[in-house]
Amino acid sequence: MAGEATKAIDKSLLWGGGRSPFSVSYGKMMMWFFLVSDALTFSGLLVAYGYARQAYTASWPIGEEVFHAFPFMGHTHMPLIYVATMTFILIISSVTMVLAVEAGHRMDRKGVTKWLGYTIIGGFIFLGSQAWEWSHFIHGSAGYITTESGVNYFLNEEVPHGMSASEVENFALIANIGEENETLIEGQQAVALFDNRLDYIQGANMTINEYGPPQYANFFFFITGFHGFHVFSGVVINIIVFLGVTKGIYERRGHYEMVEKTGLYWHFVDLVWVFVFTFFYLI
Repeated sequence: MAGEATKAIDKSLLWGGGRSPFSVSYGKMMMWFFLVSDALTFSGLLVAYGYARQAYTASWPIGEEVFHAFPFMGHTHMPLIYVATMTFILIISSVTMVLAVEAGHRMDRKGVTKWLGYTIIGGFIFLGSQAWEWSHFIHGSAGYITTESGVNYFLNEEVPHGMSASEVENFALIANIGEENETLIEGQQAVALFDNRLDYIQGANMTINEYGPPQYANFFFFITGFHGFHVFSGVVINIIVFLGVTKGIYERRGHYEMVEKTGLYWHFVDLVWVFVFTFFYLI
């Protein structure tokens, strides 16, 4: 009797999606599989960053001291304010995506168009902000010089390419920065030290940077770059879906599930950034 009852259940009812046993469509299930695998990738990167930081015996750069610039604000010291602003914009874009999905459930084409458009704008703002942050990180601040004595001297003002230290107004060097006994060196003594330097370290690349060990810049470029690629991909996907919404494709299908699947990806990208912001910038 039990066997006959089992045979009486149509296989399409069991495995067709939207009903038992998963209560989810095939497309959304595959999106969840992708997000779980991608979450493991980001987890591996953050764990590797944490291990490298703990294994490094010297001092590790502090986020507040590295990321303190703000666009069009000159040399003001605003620790993590710009990164926090980027984070806020990305979170707001996640809210607008929620509203786009909700409008899709109500078959509100205008609502989906409006909120998805705002989401795309938020994504572009975040990408532009990240590009500026990368540019500033690569360019660096004033930097420091290395000397034969083994002491590194940090500059209070950048020496532009092609200029000498004597041409920089109020040029000075700071020795033992971060220590209680840091020493300020000014005048001709500072100029002489700069002119007889071994190297001038400014900004960051994949081999050396003014902020600390090479691994710090490497992890910054890879983790934030990998996340930035995800945001860029999400913006492109959102634009494609947005065009489909404006053309009425999903309205003719009778549902806006594609908007919901795109929303899952966008929320994942936002959530990953919260972890990146916490572990890379705050801790």
